[in-house]
Amino acid sequence: MSLIKETTMDLIKEIFAHEVFPAIGCTEPIACAYTCAAAVERLNAPVEKLELTVDSGTYKNGAAVTIPNSQGQKGNVIAAAMGAVIAQPALRLEILKTVTPEILGKAKGLIDGGRLNYQCKEDEKGFHIEVMAEGGGSRVHCIVSEGHTNITFLEKDGRSILDTHPHAGSKKADYRDRMRSMKLAEVLSEVIRLDDDSRSYIQRGIDMNLAISEKGVDLRRNAYQLQQMMRQGLMADDLFYRVKQRVASALDARMGGLPEPVMTSGGSGNQGVLTILLPYLVGRDRAVELPLIQESVAISHAVNSYIKCFTGELSVICGCAIAASIAAATAIVYQHTGIDTEKITFAVDNIIADLSGIICDGAKLGCSMKIVTGADTAMRSAFMALAGYGISTDDGIIGSSAEESIRNLSRLSFEGMGLVDSTVVHILQGKSPRRGQA
Repeated sequence: MSLIKETTMDLIKEIFAHEVFPAIGCTEPIACAYTCAAAVERLNAPVEKLELTVDSGTYKNGAAVTIPNSQGQKGNVIAAAMGAVIAQPALRLEILKTVTPEILGKAKGLIDGGRLNYQCKEDEKGFHIEVMAEGGGSRVHCIVSEGHTNITFLEKDGRSILDTHPHAGSKKADYRDRMRSMKLAEVLSEVIRLDDDSRSYIQRGIDMNLAISEKGVDLRRNAYQLQQMMRQGLMADDLFYRVKQRVASALDARMGGLPEPVMTSGGSGNQGVLTILLPYLVGRDRAVELPLIQESVAISHAVNSYIKCFTGELSVICGCAIAASIAAATAIVYQHTGIDTEKITFAVDNIIADLSGIICDGAKLGCSMKIVTGADTAMRSAFMALAGYGISTDDGIIGSSAEESIRNLSRLSFEGMGLVDSTVVHILQGKSPRRGQA
């Protein structure tokens, strides 16, 4: 189902179109696969050589995550090579669902033959994936930025062909600029006006993320450990445990490379898990009616998008533990009190006071640990807010409003932690390389 219309879309549909979509695998490596596919498709010939350049955020998010259908390989390089062989950008971020042993073999051949050059552009501050593809005597230059499938530059043999691609320049800044000038309550008031298509799309995301949340326990990682702790009496079998165990299971599955789709939020699958499942599971437990739960999930997506207006597409702070937690906590408050500015501000401030120092050191199995922390804090913060408790405005980076607190969080990210990404990249580059790993 397409939510894109030729006329101006309402805000929630703008957010859905650009930030909420199915993805198989971690979205940064899969975006590398998509960019390579978009470039190679325009060669009209098999790829002979690839040059892949990414920003530091994309580099770190592809360094240690297992790629679906890759036989356990990790990193942007193998994802990019498979995308180049598939060369079907119409599949967007579900592109690796089509991988066969033959495709994987050809992708490995590109890497082993030294025909894929990979580098990190550390001075690039925004989301940026750049590909030079050669084959059949032609050369295609493709750049994806400001969104995981948003093509902003496309040339073949030195001539622009950008206007011929369906994913070219989606003008993402238009709605982001509008949101940046809005109060949070104004954003929420606008996005809860859901038509049937929007409700159906929200429900699709709920069902999709519930399905993957049942897959990860069998991998015996974080979700399994939580389950064992509960059975040993170290954790209570309560709402907090059940939510944390389900979101951890979903991330264990995603980061472990299971080829199962997840509905993203803010272009992130991990954030999609928390922004969707936490309000859904809490709402069901609290006997909230489904239409109200769906509205709260819309709010969750919108708050996550609102935060990214200030922190950026990829951030040095952990978007899953912080931005998605703020979004989900706001959704819980909405389920019980509607758009109550005071209580929403309490929830936002409680989370920022608790989690503002958590960095993003890339996508990997350890993200499952962080989502458990985020889920716990989101629920505690929301229920404390509903009880009328919020951290004082005198506390640390907390502002006089939810909007000011979010802007202060952004300042902490950009001004105070500007060297985090490059430091993480250098640490990752200093590790012993493994086959198929960037």
